[in-house]
Amino acid sequence: MEQKQLDDFSLCIQTLGALFSYDPSDPRVNKLIALFNTSEWLIEWPFTTHYDCQHIDQLFQSQATQPESLKAAYERLFIGPNALPAPPWGSVYLDKENVLFGISTLELRAWLRNNQINIELNSNEPEDHVGLLFLLTAWIIQNKPELLADLLEIHFLPWVYRYLEKIQLQGNCAFYEAVALLATKTLKHLQKEAQLTPVNKVLYL
Repeated sequence: MEQKQLDDFSLCIQTLGALFSYDPSDPRVNKLIALFNTSEWLIEWPFTTHYDCQHIDQLFQSQATQPESLKAAYERLFIGPNALPAPPWGSVYLDKENVLFGISTLELRAWLRNNQINIELNSNEPEDHVGLLFLLTAWIIQNKPELLADLLEIHFLPWVYRYLEKIQLQGNCAFYEAVALLATKTLKHLQKEAQLTPVNKVLYL
């Protein structure tokens, strides 16, 4: 891929990672949320000619009519205390017991260590949180593109589409449904352009 295309992917995936990672009241995402709350994001998004963004935009705009606040939806989908409709950690999907810090998490941790990649974690957050992996993907594109195939084919793509599907079907929040759909379309486009083949892994959720 050309550098411009890599830069576009990095920016978009970093944006998605921020939306999946941070509470809507966090200043790191205030401006992003404000942008997606209008249709102006369509002007900035570089892939609107590669997949249908109009339906995604309709979902973003419909959030204004939802009775639940975006902050409440974030807490329900990512924090708890009730069971999360779509757990955002890879090992929950890849481990037969649906546990945090499963074997797949340890494999990702070893991969990071072997490639001398240090990431900052919040308290005891597993390394395979969906938001963190989006942010890591964006960083890899910019800094170690030779590792992109390994990261995506082995550690991210095998489970993330299931997670994104569950958010769309069970999340019951138009904004995060839109984010999940946009993430799916963007990752599928990246997978095609980078000619990636995800490892076929059994999913338990």
